[in-house]
Amino acid sequence: MLTTDDLIALVQNYNPKTDTDLIGRAYAYGQRMHEGKSRQSGEPYFTHPVAVAAILTEQQLDDATIVTALLHDTIEDTRSTYEEVESEFGAEIAGLVDGVTKLTNLQLSSSESRQAENFRKLFIAMSKDLRVILVKLADRLHNMRTIRAMSREKQQQKARETMDIYAPLAGRMGMQSMREELEDLAFRVLNPKARNSIMRRFITLQRKSGDVIRRITSDMEKELEKAGIEAKVFGRAKKP
Repeated sequence: MLTTDDLIALVQNYNPKTDTDLIGRAYAYGQRMHEGKSRQSGEPYFTHPVAVAAILTEQQLDDATIVTALLHDTIEDTRSTYEEVESEFGAEIAGLVDGVTKLTNLQLSSSESRQAENFRKLFIAMSKDLRVILVKLADRLHNMRTIRAMSREKQQQKARETMDIYAPLAGRMGMQSMREELEDLAFRVLNPKARNSIMRRFITLQRKSGDVIRRITSDMEKELEKAGIEAKVFGRAKKP
């Protein structure tokens, strides 16, 4: 688990003016509230909020969002209250934590595409601040990364929700790498044989074709140069 200093360093990499005292206080508060609690894997529960905060540093989110990640399960799962969080960290952060709690309490009753679409709309409608959605997406990503600790039935439920709701939502918010990872993690649970077969085929094709992206981008740059256009072409491999 990242220490307070580790987490602060991650934030300072993109925000040298970060409020280190605020993040330190939130870390200590969250750790105290979750003391003695464990995840299904047996790890201390607070490893989860810290991991969620770390994921959000990859998106270079502001201090309030990082603090919300550290506190996002306190109102729901501990003796902490909205009033206490507001008193300790201010109305903005208390509102964000409360927003994440409300989203967490929503239940998915169907995996049909229409229900999933309605659920995605409800996420947006309920959230007065998109940072609430970002915390919830990071929360789901870490839960999917550690899903093997759950029962088989729970894994199937979470994977279906992830595929129908969270992955498309991440895509709509422009977080393509997160969407791809969520889809891959869900696919591993929902259809591991098909996923493994596709990956084997994908790796074989990569080995046979070599660095196709580099060749294509190089050819495109040459053609643009012939046309008198100075440009740099970038490409990325799509997830299978």
